[in-house]
Amino acid sequence: MTTIKEKAKDFTKVDRRDGKLALAHIYVAFIALFIGGLCGLLQVLVRSGKFTLPWGIGYYQILTVHGVLLGLILTTYFILGFQIAAMSRTSGTFTDKQRLLGWIGFWVMTTGTVAAATMVLLNEASVLYTFYAPLQAHWIFYVGMALVVVGSWIVGIAQIMKYNEWRKAHPGESSPLLSFMVVVNMAMWIICSLGVAVEVVFQLIPWSLGWVDKVDVLLSRTLFWYFGHPLVYFWLLPAYMVWYVVIPKIIGGKIFSDALARLSFMLFLLFSIPVGFHHQLTEPGIESFWKFLQVILTMMVVIPSLLTAFSMFATFELRGRQLGGKGLFGWVKKLPWQDARFTVPFIGMAAFIPAGAGGIINASHQMNQLIHNTIWVTGHFHLTVATTVVLTFFGASYWLLPHLTGRVLTKQMNKLAIIQAIVWTVGMSIMSGAMHIVGLMGAPRRSDFSTYGGAEQATDWIPYQIAQAVGGTILFVGIILILYIVVNLLFFAPKGETEFPVGEVSENAEKTPMWLENWKIWLTICIALILFAYTVPVIDMIQNAPPGSKGYKFW
Repeated sequence: MTTIKEKAKDFTKVDRRDGKLALAHIYVAFIALFIGGLCGLLQVLVRSGKFTLPWGIGYYQILTVHGVLLGLILTTYFILGFQIAAMSRTSGTFTDKQRLLGWIGFWVMTTGTVAAATMVLLNEASVLYTFYAPLQAHWIFYVGMALVVVGSWIVGIAQIMKYNEWRKAHPGESSPLLSFMVVVNMAMWIICSLGVAVEVVFQLIPWSLGWVDKVDVLLSRTLFWYFGHPLVYFWLLPAYMVWYVVIPKIIGGKIFSDALARLSFMLFLLFSIPVGFHHQLTEPGIESFWKFLQVILTMMVVIPSLLTAFSMFATFELRGRQLGGKGLFGWVKKLPWQDARFTVPFIGMAAFIPAGAGGIINASHQMNQLIHNTIWVTGHFHLTVATTVVLTFFGASYWLLPHLTGRVLTKQMNKLAIIQAIVWTVGMSIMSGAMHIVGLMGAPRRSDFSTYGGAEQATDWIPYQIAQAVGGTILFVGIILILYIVVNLLFFAPKGETEFPVGEVSENAEKTPMWLENWKIWLTICIALILFAYTVPVIDMIQNAPPGSKGYKFW
């Protein structure tokens, strides 16, 4: 007979059946990392001017593979796998029905991924990850991307059902912090991805099938960026989950404030969606007032970001001083820098400082004029997603994968993980730094290598493009290292028990007010902000729509 103590111990583990579902998602994520990373390497080599793609492979073909697999597939699959495990760990094992929904969603997503990837590999959909009209892909590509979104909704609904089940069983109590964060992220994802779903289903699929001759380019881009910017926060919030809830446990400290963590997540829900126009500041057809409004809402996201920075460094300082750190920065030395589970995500946190500063520049109307559509934007993107988010995901993998497989992270793998993070940081610093600098010099993004007819300005860009190739090559070495570690943790590491670390809230923290979990209030405000920011300009776009554009294929 199972004792109460054994039951309590079991609850700290992810159920084996839930673990299989989580691992299925993570497998796809790391396969996408390898293929997408290889295409990224080829891309920077081509842009250096020293390498030509073999076998008739097109530059925009590999650019599309790189963007779709790393920007959409790697991130979405890893996040959903992590969130399944997090929900099972903190709110209890999924029911058979919830788990079945998760598997259905997984296979719908995977079917869509294979369909879209096939079209790109056949050179029928070299439209980049934004798939901007009037570039026209094969209809199967659009159907595939729609299936990825719909499948993710199904997986998300299973997670929300688990959360609701916990709340019904615990009336009047605050839900587990990690479960709450998962639901905030899924709510944001479902609301924002409605935009791209509408674009694909009602505009791009009928257009690519020839049912309609032309597409409204402005409306399609607006629907994409309604989705495209909160997509960044869909990537970022799981990293915040690790920072807020897991890292305090790893360093032996406590969560600084449960209430502050919940508030920051709700503020992200409110201010991350009605901001898409800051990607369209040079776009004609949108009145300046609405661009101005959405720039203001964009800047509001700085508030939860600063709340997070304060909370995390308060946690670190309190723990460091508890361990005997003296003076202004003596506590820094006391943190567990030899533990990859802490050090690797910490590097991601540090990278978010310049990444966030670059984001403010991108969203500022005047400064955006200088860097819009230059490779500066690509450099910013690689700091936010490919450094802050991805390094945090790598750091999480070092406890999540052995927890799910019943293995342990050895000292050798821990040391290699820190080396991998250093390699990644060096490669990204070189590549992203070169992108930022040459972007200020006017070098375009999304472009194949060209001397532009021997133009002097283009000649000045070439040394920076070679630097990007050097940084990209180092990054690919980092990809090989992380894949080696992941394979070890999945199949070869010694058997053993690995904790899924979930921090406890500091005893000095104030009690969490229940209104922070009043979904009626927050979702009402969220929808009101979206309607306020988008209703009038979208109606104006439809009423004053241009004739539209036929499809173009330049590959």
